[in-house]
Amino acid sequence: MTTETKPDVSAAIITDGERVLMVRRRVKEGELSWQFPAGGVEDGETAEQAAVRETLEETGLTVRAVKYIGDRVHPKSKKFMAYTACEVVSGTATVADEEELDQVAWVRHEEIPALVPYGLYELVQEHLDAALPH
Repeated sequence: MTTETKPDVSAAIITDGERVLMVRRRVKEGELSWQFPAGGVEDGETAEQAAVRETLEETGLTVRAVKYIGDRVHPKSKKFMAYTACEVVSGTATVADEEELDQVAWVRHEEIPALVPYGLYELVQEHLDAALPH
């Protein structure tokens, strides 16, 4: 991990074949509705560990952290975010946390702008451009 400061939130960028996993929050954060599995980083936990844990808690999917992508202050939520590329180990993505999520979807590269009209973090976009066919 490259960040010295503990992030507020860690997001998992999970690709599997030609798609990336996105989740829709039950309660929007401003314009944020569709996003990547994510949640708070607990004390003593790395951003990568938080991304793996949050993915399991939210979607029931077991993933493995592959690469730390980067971090930033999110322009909409103002939270300090970390992003980790992950791969599927086992399971099927479902709405495991019904209080937080109302939908999960495996999304193709060309479908992302319709779900995230304000655009993705540049380093996440670059990762997905390389990982997904388009």
